[in-house]
Amino acid sequence: MRVGITGHRGLNNEVETQVRALLAEAVKEYDPAELVGVSCIADGPDSWFAESVLTHGGSIEVVVPATEYRQSLPAQHHATYDELLRQASDVHETGMATSDSQAHMTGSEILVGLVDELLAVWDSHPARGYGGTADVVAYAQRQGTPVHILWPQGATR
Repeated sequence: MRVGITGHRGLNNEVETQVRALLAEAVKEYDPAELVGVSCIADGPDSWFAESVLTHGGSIEVVVPATEYRQSLPAQHHATYDELLRQASDVHETGMATSDSQAHMTGSEILVGLVDELLAVWDSHPARGYGGTADVVAYAQRQGTPVHILWPQGATR
């Protein structure tokens, strides 16, 4: 089973704790021997999901939206990004250089094309910019990819 992730970055500590628990519970529903998590491994839900998949015994594949993607992520996330990238069984690249909203959406489109279903850490509000979580969910739905929304009850971002 190939499962992808999309989700909001910049969540506060309380919501992070709740989302991490939701992701860990979701991952436990899959047979670890057959689970491949596909992620862009950005800070936040992307990385938390990848970590949960690995902890559960599954494997991960990484989609890199742009050659400048890592540099566009917060510096404190680089070590986590590097470690998850090192553990990836496969890496998919868009061929784009600049880490912008177009590259991020292109990476998400590639991700959706690789998976059987998508987990979305999404508050159900419109995207704050092109390529945001709402755009990825809408794209997945248009492609017929099942989407499972994970959002802590009463949480805000």
